[in-house]
Amino acid sequence: MEEIIRLTGVSKTYDTGKIQVQALKPLDLLIEQGEYVAIMGSSGSGKSTLMNILGCLDRPTEGSYFLAGENVSGKSDNELSLIRNKRIGFVFQSFNLIPRTSVLKNVELPMIYARLSAKYREERARELLEKVGLGERLDHMPNEISGGQKQRVAIARALANQPPIIFADEPTGNLDSKSSVEIMEIFTKLNREEGTTVVLVTHEPDIAEFADRVLTFRDGCVISDRRKGEVKN
Repeated sequence: MEEIIRLTGVSKTYDTGKIQVQALKPLDLLIEQGEYVAIMGSSGSGKSTLMNILGCLDRPTEGSYFLAGENVSGKSDNELSLIRNKRIGFVFQSFNLIPRTSVLKNVELPMIYARLSAKYREERARELLEKVGLGERLDHMPNEISGGQKQRVAIARALANQPPIIFADEPTGNLDSKSSVEIMEIFTKLNREEGTTVVLVTHEPDIAEFADRVLTFRDGCVISDRRKGEVKN
């Protein structure tokens, strides 16, 4: 398989002015195209810091981050924004939908930033909403649909520009058990049928078990890197 993520000696230190906090200790990591990876750990373990770096929302203090073979560690904010729009789809716990905008227009948003035509945007958004089971909810507003449906919209939006990788930060955190399973099944289908690389952060072991590989963090370090079928340490 071709690698899509490579971290070499990546660490992150936050300077609060009075003290320095090392949120992520030097880390080497390789994720190949088409992997399905869960990142687990308690609050403060470093998993969210890692996700922010992987998603080009933050920069490492030290080390190099190669995304699809390109070193993105020293890129400008504008360059990182372009990389995010082209190569990365995000799904967040809080959905991050625009409240006074229809479901269809929410899904179109990344394509507007990519300067795609209005005709293509609408056709692509309709296609994606059909794919996640919301073909009948196109004109609804976010406050008119359930939490599980909001997350489906967020997944459709994340897929708008056909990114090779999806980052999901606690994607089931605000959902009931039934909706959580349905959302995870969508991620699994994307990974299995379309080869999309999926990396998700979760604190729930049952959600992590949907993935083929589970990284467990504690105190800024990876303490376990387990693939499905392997015995837990």
